[in-house]
Amino acid sequence: MITGLGSAVDLASGKKGAFYNTLEEFHKYWNRVDIICPRVKREKLKVKSLFGNVFIHVSPWPLVFHPFWFLKKGLEIYKEQKFDLMTVQDFPPFYNGIGARLLWSRIKVPYILEFHHISGYPKAANFKEKIYANEFIWKLYWNIFGSKAKAVRVVNQKQTLGFLEKAGIPKEKIVYIPSMYIDLDTFKPLGLPKEYDIIFVGRLEPNKGVNLLMEAAGKLKSQIINFKMLVVGDGKLKTDCKLKVENWKLQNNVLLWGRAKDSEEIVELMNKSKILVMPSYNEGGPRVVLEAMACGVPVLATNVGLMPDFVGHNSAPGFADKNAVKIIDWDSEDIAKKARELLENESEINRLSRAGLEVARQFEKKEMIKNYADTLKRLLN
Repeated sequence: MITGLGSAVDLASGKKGAFYNTLEEFHKYWNRVDIICPRVKREKLKVKSLFGNVFIHVSPWPLVFHPFWFLKKGLEIYKEQKFDLMTVQDFPPFYNGIGARLLWSRIKVPYILEFHHISGYPKAANFKEKIYANEFIWKLYWNIFGSKAKAVRVVNQKQTLGFLEKAGIPKEKIVYIPSMYIDLDTFKPLGLPKEYDIIFVGRLEPNKGVNLLMEAAGKLKSQIINFKMLVVGDGKLKTDCKLKVENWKLQNNVLLWGRAKDSEEIVELMNKSKILVMPSYNEGGPRVVLEAMACGVPVLATNVGLMPDFVGHNSAPGFADKNAVKIIDWDSEDIAKKARELLENESEINRLSRAGLEVARQFEKKEMIKNYADTLKRLLN
């Protein structure tokens, strides 16, 4: 398994994040799993193996040299283990995909590219994301490095698939395998009193639409008596959010919680909130939407990742006519307007809660990870 930097940071720091939770179940379906990760700055590798058969190899080289370290380490592991398959989480600037192509040329072991989301698509948060979503760059990458992949995994049925087809990746190579695994024993309705009108859970980064969220909070302050919003997360925009709270006099309306310490804390905070707002510019899922749905919390979200799968008569197979989320624009006025309308509509809150619970049940952790493992084995055979 070849992972991205986010997974590497979680593993290196010993935190039990989403990738750890996947491995906890996934390892049961394989004799051995080796994980190659890019270099992790300012972190020492605290964990080198997990569950008895998962082994973690973090690059000591700078990211620009990652494809070559990937090749070196992959050859070493293959010489010892003769592994059967590579899964490669890839994204621009395609360090992992280039490394996989180099390794494939030496050992001819099949590999599967995994595109969990397209940075900059459907909307870019900055200039770098605009470059990353350029179809010409993707076509060039596919023709030179990607075309030898056995298959290409997408984690939503509409948005990422549509982009990859426009970028020239053959539809017959694309396979949908969900990556949003929800532990329904943990994420569930608790019946707690509602203390917050809105909750946001995520990294405080530009592509998460945090600035739109804060602007919407400023507008809602004057529209809803005793309006309360909870912001759960950390990131580079943390200081900017604090300044906005101070400058816009939102101290009584917006609580910057910081990063939640574990899933149980997230579940409790979600259950204390009336609705979740997710204003991201681009996503693969995101997981937080399904976590909110599993807690019976209605969702307002931009039309990214899985959201087109969940909305209206054009829903993806398995979700038709659920209308399980309310779509918002990348516009603070629209976010504030739709949030106020939903908060004032108890029947619609109840309907979205029921529809969300029904959708979340289709992403039960053990069943989804078994499906992932089984699908990989079918592709291999």
